[in-house]
Amino acid sequence: MCGITGFVSKKNISKLTLEKMTNSLLHRGPDSFGSFFEKSLNNISIGLGHRRLSILDLSDRGTQPMQYNENIIIYNGEVYNYKEIRENLIRIGYKFQTDTDTEVILKSYNEWGINFINKLNGMFAIVIFDKKKDKIFLIRDRVGVKPLYYYLKDGLFMFASELKSFHQNDQFDKKLNSNALVSYFQYGYIPEPQSIFFYSKKLKGGHYLEVDTKNISITEIKYWDPVNFLKKDKVNIDYPNVLNEVEKRLDKSFEYRMVSDVPVGIFLSGGYDSSLVAALLQKNTTRKIKTFTIGFNDNEFDESNYASKISENLGTQHFQKYCTGHDAVEIFKDLPNIYDEPFGDPSSIPTVLLSKFTRSHVKASLSADGGDEIFGGYNKYKTVAKFFNLSKFCPKILSHFIPDINLKNFSRNINLKYYFFQNLFKKDSSIELMQALTSVFAPSEIKDLVITDNGSNKEKTNFELIKELRMPADFKDKLLVTDMKTYLIDDILVKVDRATMSVGLEGRDPLLDHNLIEFMLSVQSEFKFDKINSKQIIKDIAKKYIPKKFLERPKMGFSPPLKSWLTKEFKPIIAYYFNESKLQNIPIINSKLALRIYKDFLNGKNENFFKVWLILIFLSWHEKWN
Repeated sequence: MCGITGFVSKKNISKLTLEKMTNSLLHRGPDSFGSFFEKSLNNISIGLGHRRLSILDLSDRGTQPMQYNENIIIYNGEVYNYKEIRENLIRIGYKFQTDTDTEVILKSYNEWGINFINKLNGMFAIVIFDKKKDKIFLIRDRVGVKPLYYYLKDGLFMFASELKSFHQNDQFDKKLNSNALVSYFQYGYIPEPQSIFFYSKKLKGGHYLEVDTKNISITEIKYWDPVNFLKKDKVNIDYPNVLNEVEKRLDKSFEYRMVSDVPVGIFLSGGYDSSLVAALLQKNTTRKIKTFTIGFNDNEFDESNYASKISENLGTQHFQKYCTGHDAVEIFKDLPNIYDEPFGDPSSIPTVLLSKFTRSHVKASLSADGGDEIFGGYNKYKTVAKFFNLSKFCPKILSHFIPDINLKNFSRNINLKYYFFQNLFKKDSSIELMQALTSVFAPSEIKDLVITDNGSNKEKTNFELIKELRMPADFKDKLLVTDMKTYLIDDILVKVDRATMSVGLEGRDPLLDHNLIEFMLSVQSEFKFDKINSKQIIKDIAKKYIPKKFLERPKMGFSPPLKSWLTKEFKPIIAYYFNESKLQNIPIINSKLALRIYKDFLNGKNENFFKVWLILIFLSWHEKWN
């Protein structure tokens, strides 16, 4: 894993700025630094910066930027099938000087042009400067595991793995995007392509950006989208054969992701997904796989006991640590730096602690992210299935008579129930119902909280784009794909990428192999979940290797005891940020309303605790970066 950054600029910009931008990503790549800088004949400055975390070919031969002919590459990620592509290129006549996947990518582009990306299996953010064509290509992997931001204003184009790199350039315009903040307060994260800054965007998963370096113009092209697989007919295959095919693809995915020149471990929660990952890996080796777990001192949230039992049953070498309220406070202080745009998922705290703990033993770790979105594991899917069937009997004309109102008492439960009720009457309402279930603030509340700017970037998120398709696809698969393109990419994957990379740990996601995703989208939805059961495929495969007694328990997720922390260890921090004079200096937020939410929480209105948390995260972020 690595950190990448760079720019194309008509304005005067120095090599020193490039070095600062690159070194701001030191945590992503502590092993080495590399850069490329030149000024063209028409006085355009081009810079590419790279910080390396060495996983394959640990020698200096793997240093980036790497050049072949007129093409220069910097790259963050792993291409798991690089050996197969390399053998193909050798047969064509190419020779290799390194054992890296970077050189394979570079020569693949030389041979096949931009279409080479369709051959890659992996997670990646790739930048290739084609000097002959005067173009730079920015490429993000299909699912969006690896981040890539870009910025464009007044003849300055920048890109980076993290937004903090842009702050090292004095020409960076930090105007806030109020519409991105609206999204943040609704979902707890900012969905692609939005960024908290007006002139910055996230390159969408499954897309690449073509940058013309002569006039500094950009074109975004989509090369992969799970939505496309909703339009295809389902495969005619029975359930036992589905199980066999899924397990075969899982084995292949795991085999790819264990290729490494450094030790690899596994994040183990004790749930179905991570337990299956550990089981399938441990069954194929006599060496004890290292597994890592974070627990809590609150039994309502603690899964560590389950993880210990799974480890003992599988025979892994297990490491366990507890996250206390004191740990949470210390990690909170660094959250604005680790997550350099507002990010409200409180499980970021134990994930950061888990990453630090794991990094002290290994340099790369596998996780089970994506299992719920691909196989139908969240309880919200069952709830939506139940109400979606009910909504079929509701006359859609009623939606015109239900006003969008704010119920003013700002009770999370009442406002969101009303928001959910509104969406029951909408045509094809499955996605709207899921949005209502997963919102923190209802849209009517956010109108009062965020002072929006009519000039802000209103580019549509994947929520809106999928709803607008209105394709005749199975509503269950539409829910899964919506989550893949929103919650998975912009919450789960952001959480894990920033946490692991903050300590120089490479994270790998075997359940996010695109071959597995494509197959699962071709399978009949009744095999995935219904009103009662969820994630049946994963459960049935897991039971082949792990006794039922260790797995059959209520789903918990990786949630910390946030309410308890806010009422105890975080009390002084909340008081510091929810200060009237401080709030009044942030014009994008309704300070009176923020204070009212805080005071209601102090007075025992506990349903407001998550709202307080989201506001607190924004205030701490704003203090550091604006």
